[in-house]
Amino acid sequence: MAQNNDSKLHIAMFPWFSFGHLTPYYLHLSNELAQRGHKISFLLPKKVQIQWEPTNLHPDLITFYPLTVPHVEGLPLGTETTSDIPILLTTHLGTAMDLTRDQVETLLRKLKPYFVLFDTAYWISELASKIRFMNTVLYSAVSAVTVAIQLVPARKVFEDMTLMEAEMAKPPPGYPSSTVVLRRHEALAPPVISFEFGLGIMLHGRFTTSMKECDAISIRTCQEIEGQFCAYIGSQYGKLVFLTGPVLHEVMKMERLLEDRWAWWLEGFEPNSVVFCEFGSQLILEKDQFEELVLGFELTGLPFLVALKPPAGVATVEEALPKGFKERIGGRGVVYGGWVQQPQILGHSSIGCFVNHCGVGSMLESLLSNAQIVLVPHLCDQILNTRLMAEELKVAVEITRDENGWFSKESLCESICSVMDKDNEMGKLVKKNHLKWKKTLTSQGFITDNIDRFEKQLHELSI
Repeated sequence: MAQNNDSKLHIAMFPWFSFGHLTPYYLHLSNELAQRGHKISFLLPKKVQIQWEPTNLHPDLITFYPLTVPHVEGLPLGTETTSDIPILLTTHLGTAMDLTRDQVETLLRKLKPYFVLFDTAYWISELASKIRFMNTVLYSAVSAVTVAIQLVPARKVFEDMTLMEAEMAKPPPGYPSSTVVLRRHEALAPPVISFEFGLGIMLHGRFTTSMKECDAISIRTCQEIEGQFCAYIGSQYGKLVFLTGPVLHEVMKMERLLEDRWAWWLEGFEPNSVVFCEFGSQLILEKDQFEELVLGFELTGLPFLVALKPPAGVATVEEALPKGFKERIGGRGVVYGGWVQQPQILGHSSIGCFVNHCGVGSMLESLLSNAQIVLVPHLCDQILNTRLMAEELKVAVEITRDENGWFSKESLCESICSVMDKDNEMGKLVKKNHLKWKKTLTSQGFITDNIDRFEKQLHELSI
């Protein structure tokens, strides 16, 4: 959409201190908006600024404003993002984020943006009310289906957790007709939204307050995939809901090349033969489940690349490997304990299957890849994303678990082999549907049309 200089917007971004939120705000949406000439002021922790400065594609339009994340008792010194801590300490990071409020207010008063895009900082709309001509948009990096089933006013939250768990086993009133629901044993696990997420507030309270008080809600999704859930969210909150689309395709093409060590290793295998596994920046498996996972990869007989954090209580992934595992695997498998370039690895011709936790980023990246998809969700939102992928879109296979959440090496092997076997009926079905959705998402103008529509909606909101 053509724009003249007078119509350029100034947008501040202030996402939750997690790379699963920071990345879609910065690497994806900010770059797309800056490419259209809009000015972006990005508020983020100091360490992240240092890491991302070299990747700024539009330094004339995207400016980083570092925040000092205060130390909170219970957090390791130097903690700035969820990647620095196990998930159980997240509540303290929520407290630390809230303690940046004065810094954020000072910056917003100085910068005077037209918009602030935010998510878990529920106090942003209250700040904006003190600063004239500033609109707030809740930009959700969480899927629409997760918001629709867990974070709408129709979903009652009780102080008595037993009652809440019973409620979680069924969709909220008015929820669209869908197979995307929690199974009873999943609903009985304490939902993440009920966890304390900062001093005196639950994650549920953060999101619902943010959505009630913002000027508009925006979600990183598209009408084709989650339209019915977005309409439900809008009706629940009485708000406009803007969709940005997946916001991935063009940016993925601009990212740097795959590191040589992975490129060389992958070149040693046939096209579509390697199984790649990655579970995000925060998940830490228990040691016995980690062992079962890698033994499942061994059992497939296929080459594999697994990139996971060391399991609980172990310093390195090498220490956690089962006895004799490395000797049996030889050169056909790698288990790596550090960060890898997920989009670039997925784009390599040797990758035939992607085993992931179904966070929103991995969900979208897997849809845009050529790899078959096997899903091993852990948190409640990942389970809901998995149901969307496996049961609604039918583009993936969900691993089988028992009622305690345990998966076996045999169930992992079976799931992988079902999609990698060219003659398997399930494999044929998910591959056919996956190709259909990839064609839609990568079709001419699909990504840009969604962003153009979002840009137009922001302009209309600012009038």
